[in-house]
Amino acid sequence: MRKTLLFAFLFIQNILFAQYSERSLSSENWQFKNSKDKNWFPAKVPGTVHLDLMTNKLIPDPFKDENEKKVQWVENEDWNYQTNFNISFKEFDYDNIDLVFNGLDTFSDIYLNGKLLKKTDNMFRIWEIPVKEYLKQGTNLLQIKFKSAVNEGKERAEKVPFTMPESPRSFVRKAQYQFGWDWGPRLVTAGIWKDVKLEFWRNAKVNHIQVEQKSLTDSLAQVSFNMNIFAEEEGEYFTWFNLNRGMHKFHLNKGFNTIRLPYNIKDPKRWEPNGRGKPTVYTTKISLYKKGGRIIRDINVTYGLRDIELIQEKDEKGKSFYFKVNGNPLYIKGTNWIPADSFSPRITKEKYQKLIKAAKEANMNMIRIWGGGIYEDEEFYKACDENGILVWQDFMFAGSFYPADQEFLENVEEEVKDQVNRLQNHPSIALWCGNNEIDEAIVNWGYQKQFKYSKADSLLVWKDYKKLFHEVIPNTLKQSLTPDKNLYWPSSPSIGWGHKESLTEGDSHYWGVWWGEQPFEMYNEKVGRFMSEYGFQGMPTLATTKSMFSGVSDLDLQNPTIKAHEKHARGWEIINKYMERDYAIPTGFVKYNYVSQLLQARGMQIAIEAHRRAKPYNMGTLYWQLNDCWPVVSWSSIDYLGNWKAFHYQAKRSFEPVLISVAENSKAYEIYLISDVLKEIKADIKFELIDFEGKQLWKSNINKELKADVSEKVLSINKADLAKFDVSKSVLKISSDSEDVKLEKLFFPAKPKDLKLSKPNITIKKISPTEIEVSTDVLAKDVYLIGDTHFSDNFFDLLPGTSKRITLSKSLDKVEVMSLFEIFEN
Repeated sequence: MRKTLLFAFLFIQNILFAQYSERSLSSENWQFKNSKDKNWFPAKVPGTVHLDLMTNKLIPDPFKDENEKKVQWVENEDWNYQTNFNISFKEFDYDNIDLVFNGLDTFSDIYLNGKLLKKTDNMFRIWEIPVKEYLKQGTNLLQIKFKSAVNEGKERAEKVPFTMPESPRSFVRKAQYQFGWDWGPRLVTAGIWKDVKLEFWRNAKVNHIQVEQKSLTDSLAQVSFNMNIFAEEEGEYFTWFNLNRGMHKFHLNKGFNTIRLPYNIKDPKRWEPNGRGKPTVYTTKISLYKKGGRIIRDINVTYGLRDIELIQEKDEKGKSFYFKVNGNPLYIKGTNWIPADSFSPRITKEKYQKLIKAAKEANMNMIRIWGGGIYEDEEFYKACDENGILVWQDFMFAGSFYPADQEFLENVEEEVKDQVNRLQNHPSIALWCGNNEIDEAIVNWGYQKQFKYSKADSLLVWKDYKKLFHEVIPNTLKQSLTPDKNLYWPSSPSIGWGHKESLTEGDSHYWGVWWGEQPFEMYNEKVGRFMSEYGFQGMPTLATTKSMFSGVSDLDLQNPTIKAHEKHARGWEIINKYMERDYAIPTGFVKYNYVSQLLQARGMQIAIEAHRRAKPYNMGTLYWQLNDCWPVVSWSSIDYLGNWKAFHYQAKRSFEPVLISVAENSKAYEIYLISDVLKEIKADIKFELIDFEGKQLWKSNINKELKADVSEKVLSINKADLAKFDVSKSVLKISSDSEDVKLEKLFFPAKPKDLKLSKPNITIKKISPTEIEVSTDVLAKDVYLIGDTHFSDNFFDLLPGTSKRITLSKSLDKVEVMSLFEIFEN
């Protein structure tokens, strides 16, 4: 009874004496203009200047045609934004009012009612400014004047006595990919790219809450909620957990305070990665009160309970590199992530969810956020938490040399604090990584020779590198993170792909295929302990290719627009070279598009399965890359519009929890059974060589008991045993239909271009509005279903006389179909 009365009293006090309130200013009527002009135009916040210019029809869409070239002038201009907003008597009555910008891109001067409040210089920082003394009841004018990041960067670069590579981008703390990459356009933005709000408060303000996992067993989790509180008024305060789960009383001094509040969870459920169990997420409501019953703040804290370790132990071959999650080694299967749009404010929650769910559907358990993009929106990490996808989080430094003067280092330190405080409670975050490819750039890329560095210049570059990535960032992490979350890796890769050690320790970026133009088969030899980057390009789907044009246009490889949407200088040449090796180059754009996707999928299958066969020597494979930031020919498995390329369907197959894989050498076909599940498997494995008409030419079978979580060679088929058969007209089918596991693998001994295919009669039968059945009379190789829907499977092989059920994301009146036979029938 007494507790009920207390709750009722607190509720009434909350209504009468609200101690905290916030209000978004993003929905106000914003305007923008070129600083040189007089005319103002409507603007959207959050947003970017390019989006506002497009909305007002002042520039064409840079994603279409060759318009990217036409908008380059934007980056050299200064841009002003402003809005008027009203402050009510009730709002003005608060003791404290803070103006909070969650993201300003990048160099800006902030004015309130004509008063300069702050100069900003970092896209990745949160800018919080006390403004009570500058506000007035009624109408207020807020102005943000952005300076050109390109011009500011050039000025900073000129202060360095030698040429820094990739100037001016490395001098500005903004998304590096905006300056152009070999998969993305150059669109250097400015603007209010995240929400802006006012926070109203009285006695105290909760800055952030850190969830520290003290201990975790099957029966009990001991957690500490570490609250960072700024108290305007010294005195006695108390908190309630979920109202009825306990109260804590404590004293706050005036100024900053850290309060540690213990919390126990009986019979806790662990957050498990995809494939290992349910990713359980907890939410605890913490209510902070001032003595006397006045509520300060209600905050919902979301977190997960899990143990993550990065294991590096010396062995006879080098040094291990693997993640142990909740006490069990976890083979990492996943990909690299770039920003999902060149204009990140328009990435919707739905797009984040769709891409992360596509990773989960493809049996992935980790995504690496690449260091040349952005610290992603809260929705990205929320989606990873909910879908069991671990996050390898790079800090935003990539492929260049960076300064290390005191001003730059202090700026980065505050950036790290802001982002770590924002993100650290997400159970999905497994590792913090200093940068992408900067160690390698300094050691291997020859910039020092190119720009004629003196010995002193080179030593300074390395000294600055060490200061930033081996001192400032890790030291800041130690101050900001609890021990259970502080896993730090200075640079990815740890050793460049031209050095033998890159395959015996640390993580590896292997680019001998593609950049080195080595054959796909080289993937079987170049296997490191943890492959965190590798890849091959393929064209986007036809729908996304058509979106490159502002109107109807002929699809042709020589079309200037198609060429403009391949950002790698030698991209088409490299694709053609590999295509000639395995497929031969088809005539006609649609066929070329189709084969380019098959080529990419084939190369990545060879890589992924080589990595998985090498388990436990290799314990991770993250391909480059999951997604695109605009319609483009790239390394992605999902194109800009969210369509799965052939590669993503293949990735799903190659990442299956239990996989049959074939390794070919000069004398034999070696069959591997690979399991990521934590239990033994009994498999009755059947081997058949079948010709393309369905006739069985050869067979064998074995019974196998496979231990938990291993890769094991289960059979070696001597090539001599199959020599009497024409392998250009046959396929090796490996299958298991046992109670423990149902598997099927089709392996073609001959390269695609050497296959002697017959014309298949492919039939599509409609089962329901969203389900079809595909069947064939003879072997149908690489069946390609075409239509404005998502197919549950695509680019698959179909054996003679068999059928396959496919679900559709939405119904279609007609589904078109293509197979490899049609490409080369002439």
